[in-house]
Amino acid sequence: MISLEIMTLSAVRQTNGDFHFTGIGKEKTLLSTNELRIRLFAWHRHSFYGATLGGKAAYEDNLGLYLSPYTALHYLASDSASLHGEIKWEATLLVLKKAAVIFMEALSEGWFIPSFDDWKQGRTGWKLLLPKEKEPDYEQLLYDAEQLDITYLRDWFQSAANELLQGTKNTKEAWEELCTEKPMLDHSELAVSGGQGGYVVSNINQEENKPFDLFDEEEWLVSIGWKQDDVPFKVCIQLVVPNVELEWKSPKADGEWHLNVLLQDKHDSNMLYEIQETYLHNGSIPKDLPEHWRRFYEERLTKDIGKLLRIVPMLNLCDSQLGSMATTLTDDSAWMFMEESSLLLLKAGYSLLLPSWWEEVRMLRPKLKAQLKSSVGSGRESLVGLGQLMQFDWKIAIGGMELSEDEFMKLASEKKRMMFIRGRWIQLDPAFLEQIRQAMKKVDKKRGISFRDVLQLQLLGGRDSEPGGSGESLDADGALYGRLQIQIELNKHMRKLMNQLQQTKQIPQVQPPASLHADLRSYQLDGLSWLLFLRKCGLGACLADDMGLGKTIQFISYLLQIREGSPSASKKQGTVELALPALLICPTSVLGNWQKELQRFAPTLQIHLHYGSQRAKGDAFMESIRGADLVMSTYSLAQMDEEELSGVQWDCICLDEAQNIKNAYTKQSASIRRLKANHRIALTGTPIENRLTELWSIFDFINPGYLGSLKSFTHTYVNPVERDSDVQLTGQVQKLIRPLLLRRVKKDPAIQLDLPDKNEMKAYVSLTVEQGALYENVVQSLMDKIDTLTGIEKKGLILATLTKLKRVCDHPALLLKENGQVTWEDRSSKMMRLFEMIDELREEGDKCLIFTQYIEMGHMLQVAFEQVRGEPVQFLHGGVPKAKRDEMIERFQNSTLPKEQQCSIFILSLKAGGTGLNLTAANHVFHFDRWWNPAVENQATDRAFRIGQTKDVQVHKFVTLGTLEERIDEMIERKQGLSQQIIGTGENWVTEMSTDELRELFVLRQDTLGK
Repeated sequence: MISLEIMTLSAVRQTNGDFHFTGIGKEKTLLSTNELRIRLFAWHRHSFYGATLGGKAAYEDNLGLYLSPYTALHYLASDSASLHGEIKWEATLLVLKKAAVIFMEALSEGWFIPSFDDWKQGRTGWKLLLPKEKEPDYEQLLYDAEQLDITYLRDWFQSAANELLQGTKNTKEAWEELCTEKPMLDHSELAVSGGQGGYVVSNINQEENKPFDLFDEEEWLVSIGWKQDDVPFKVCIQLVVPNVELEWKSPKADGEWHLNVLLQDKHDSNMLYEIQETYLHNGSIPKDLPEHWRRFYEERLTKDIGKLLRIVPMLNLCDSQLGSMATTLTDDSAWMFMEESSLLLLKAGYSLLLPSWWEEVRMLRPKLKAQLKSSVGSGRESLVGLGQLMQFDWKIAIGGMELSEDEFMKLASEKKRMMFIRGRWIQLDPAFLEQIRQAMKKVDKKRGISFRDVLQLQLLGGRDSEPGGSGESLDADGALYGRLQIQIELNKHMRKLMNQLQQTKQIPQVQPPASLHADLRSYQLDGLSWLLFLRKCGLGACLADDMGLGKTIQFISYLLQIREGSPSASKKQGTVELALPALLICPTSVLGNWQKELQRFAPTLQIHLHYGSQRAKGDAFMESIRGADLVMSTYSLAQMDEEELSGVQWDCICLDEAQNIKNAYTKQSASIRRLKANHRIALTGTPIENRLTELWSIFDFINPGYLGSLKSFTHTYVNPVERDSDVQLTGQVQKLIRPLLLRRVKKDPAIQLDLPDKNEMKAYVSLTVEQGALYENVVQSLMDKIDTLTGIEKKGLILATLTKLKRVCDHPALLLKENGQVTWEDRSSKMMRLFEMIDELREEGDKCLIFTQYIEMGHMLQVAFEQVRGEPVQFLHGGVPKAKRDEMIERFQNSTLPKEQQCSIFILSLKAGGTGLNLTAANHVFHFDRWWNPAVENQATDRAFRIGQTKDVQVHKFVTLGTLEERIDEMIERKQGLSQQIIGTGENWVTEMSTDELRELFVLRQDTLGK
């Protein structure tokens, strides 16, 4: 209940301009935020009756309400407080209420104008212009405020007015349109470019010049259109280009720039009257001047020329008199006038006529070109990787001109801002020229341009690149070459190579290896050809085909092709490669699958399994792999046995399920990246699961250094892409990785898999009463603590709560950690619904996979099904040994086993069973609890939906109504597109939510609670 006792109301203005309102009851206690909302704003429509107002945790117990300047003004000017309880206003608030009435009337009646004093200080401000009859009341208000030491009344009005301008879309757009029309209103900068008649004024985005005091308030109000100016013309300055005819010169005595003074009709910009120097010096009125201009001529011209000389002091010959303006300029002075002074003059209201080519010239920057020599990339000079240095000649392009290195150095030595070269003017920025020299020196120091530089410059600097952005490339430390455009001029060999890297269809297709005991599909043959082509180029490859498209058989075909000595793969620097073994590293769970596939498709390959307690160590390791074509091991052993594995120069290293090295900081990932090989291949269906750094880790394995250092990659790409969803940088990452990453999806018509359909559906369930009570207790516990914690502690509490709520949705026993015999009947709606659905599919003779992320849940389901159904149920998790895993997979897949030995229900933990397994005997997949990462869930589903599946696959995803499962499921559906770009989704984003957002996410909807 809300008490209707007398309340004393006070307000304190904050440093950001907001007002903090607090109320005290008769017991001298502070009223809660909710009580204030109801008592004060129940009739205040502007704040949606208090709904948009909030408290802040910075104050004890989150008491009080914060009102923006305009909301406070609107509230205090109206009588919107509760009618059912008396309010005592403190003296300060009584004065503020009087001020609010006057200010609101001023805003509604337009009794204010832009403030010239504020504008000079570089901000938008407002000046009150009250009618005479209102002035006595305002004077009294100011006196009352002074007595109470209220010093912020003017600032309050300013803040409220500016807030009102941004309050709605219409007012914001109207203000922006006005500022565009009258740029001095908000300090816009201007430039001049060629247009009709050679000249036009246009807006540009440049760093704002410091405010200048050039004219009085009256002039400024005229310039922004607030007041009318009766003078029919305005002063216009024209810069005339010198008469230059030499091929290469800097104009001196034989060519000067001239400034002309003209008068321009305000209503017809094409009507111009030139004021000859004679009239400037003697002050007489030109005879052909229109009659109605004459009475304004002397006063306006004298005033504007004097102001012009104050703005551009270099034109002042003596003491700012009419005849003291310099009318001839050197080339450096002309450059300063166009580049710097013109902006100030335009801002001051002058019209300028500059050369029509100036806007193009001022934006033009020299481009550094490296022309590759004709032998680079040819058959006589094979590439051996990203570090291969290439011979080239430097060229510098300026517009349509090209200068040799010697010509450029001569040009740079002139140290001129403006040069006339080959019939055209160019601008030379000394700082930019120095940047070019440093870039040339940097490349020359490396004794050439690397293939990595060429590849990245081509990928990032295509024809459609933005000006200033093309040619950006990562240097050895991952740092970009600034905004400098370095263009590579390719020879015909490199053009062909670049086209092949960017257009996979142009890669020559090889024939399948003769010893392969399988027929390759067309897309698999394309994948094989692509792997061999990148090997020839010395480039690592990431084969990222959808799960079930046969990455395994493509790599096996690659191995056979190498061992058979294919000309496309076995030559290196003119000699046959040594028969070095290849190394395959994969998760323990798929080691048996690889053995089976190799025996089936490539029985001629000699395989050595480096695994188990009896594996060879130390000196015996080299002897154990002698004669092997392929050595197989696991991720954990790659770290434990790094000494043995790093002692071999492997012909090829292949990582299966390469996302296992996604965390670049782990010792396992670092150990694997240190291994030596002629060629590196990564196989993965999910090169990115949650973070862009996972992609970096995989690419740093297949092509070390290609994406720069992790620090520079994080700074340049990860932070802007993941934090701000930067579309341009996302596109750059895609361009960089595309030639080295091949991904095909099952439903691509070009794949022509003829797979059965995959039908995804949601299984919605309600919580039981027990689950509902536990759920609400967990949420309440979070809300009681959340505002008392910050940083790591707060994030930890949120993630712990997230896990608890997901466990409650699965089964109460998971949260309660019940020991011994668990009773599951009627306690979990999910479990009851799962039983019903499996009963239906088992009547049809179908098999199913059940994925859960909790081992305890898996064990509970296994025991429950075995007891209720009376048939064996398997549960695969991380603790199952390899031999047992292989036996479980065979038992599930093999339909020829005796019926009593078969198993039709296979429970898998998401981490242990979500990748690398072939379980096509199942045509139903249940996601009992959600991982909330579409890529991970799809990986798990693809254990059944892959080549070899003959039935339609039914995918059932459980969602508990009214809980965070339902809300996050809705979010996932909206954000699916992100995972298809280069960003994944995870759960850490939940920790960044505000308390109100968390409450909205976690709170249980009572109408969904089961009986």
